[in-house]
Amino acid sequence: MNFQDVVPFLETNHRGVISTKRANGATHSSIVVCGAYDGNAAFVSVVPSSQKVKNLRRNSSCTVLAVTDDWRSYAVIEGEATLFDYANTEAEKMRVMLREVYTACSDTPHPDWEEFDEAMVNQGAVIVLVRPDKVYGLLR
Repeated sequence: MNFQDVVPFLETNHRGVISTKRANGATHSSIVVCGAYDGNAAFVSVVPSSQKVKNLRRNSSCTVLAVTDDWRSYAVIEGEATLFDYANTEAEKMRVMLREVYTACSDTPHPDWEEFDEAMVNQGAVIVLVRPDKVYGLLR
């Protein structure tokens, strides 16, 4: 299975779990809203101090698991994460990417993009793109 095989699945199934590594080597898992963006698995963390972001800044290796509402089908993407935030990405590029990743991780458009933009800046949102190194799952 390759990433292109799971893109249609990620376009319609946005419930997911991200697994990262803690400093002591233990796994940390968090629920995320995920999707496919620019050839990667993607999600946004609106809490830049979250454990998953801290872990990914230290060790970019992670796993994204996306599931259907009934938990009967799933896709797993293992790979290296790249983080984009307002410290390492120009503000206008972040604004555009945040909107695009939001759209990729949602079934509906945001009702107020200006409000969204302001909230993302105020919260210090972090975009996480996971390059697919290994892809597997059960797509029904």
